[in-house]
Amino acid sequence: MVHPSDGEAWKHFNSMHPPFSAESRNVRLGLCTDGFNPFRSFAAPYSCWSVILTVYNLPPGMCMRLEFMFLSMIIPGPSSPGWNIDVCLRSLIDELTQLWSSGALTYDISRKQNFVMRVALMWTINDFPAYGMVSGWSTHGKLACPYCMENNKAFTLTNGGKAFFFTVTIVFCHITTGTERIERISLLAELKMMLNPRVFPVKNCLMLC
Repeated sequence: MVHPSDGEAWKHFNSMHPPFSAESRNVRLGLCTDGFNPFRSFAAPYSCWSVILTVYNLPPGMCMRLEFMFLSMIIPGPSSPGWNIDVCLRSLIDELTQLWSSGALTYDISRKQNFVMRVALMWTINDFPAYGMVSGWSTHGKLACPYCMENNKAFTLTNGGKAFFFTVTIVFCHITTGTERIERISLLAELKMMLNPRVFPVKNCLMLC
C-alpha cells in the first residue's frame, strides 16, 4: 500500500458513490485533531486543540507535507473541550456537509472552465481519547471499543474498579519437564504467574520490568 487510494476503504467508497468517484477533481479529505500544551509544562494548566484537514488527491510525497495541510481552526482554553468539541466544530461540519451535498462552483485553471467540486470527508485520525471526543462514543468501560463491543476480554480490576483490556502473548517454559506452552493472558494474570515458583516466563521480561 503506497497511497490511501490503494486501501479497501477508498475502494469501498468508490463502489458506494460512483458519481463522486467518476469526477477525479472531487476532493477527499481526512480530519485530524489533537490537543497539546503550548507552554510545554504541565504546571501551567492550558490546552490547545488543532483541527487539520489533509487533502488525499495529491501524490504520496505531497499529501502529508505541511504546505498542503489546512489548519482549519485552533480551540484554545484552560482545559480540554471534552465532548463540547462538537460546538466548536459546528461551522466546519456545516461547510463540509454543504460541499458534499451540493458542492461549490470552482474554477479549473488547467481546462479554463468552471465545474462543481464536491468534497468527501473520508475518515478522521485521532488517538483514542480524541476519538471519543470527536465521535461522542464513551471510550471508558468494557464497551470502549465500538468495533469489539461486548466481544472483548475486558474485566474490572478488583481494587481500582477500572476496566482492564491489556493482553499479551507469552511463552512459558516448565522447569521440571522442559515443555513449552503459548497463551494469551492478561498482564495482571501474568504478574500472578510470576509469583508461582514452578513457572518461569521466558519472554516479555523487559515489558514487565
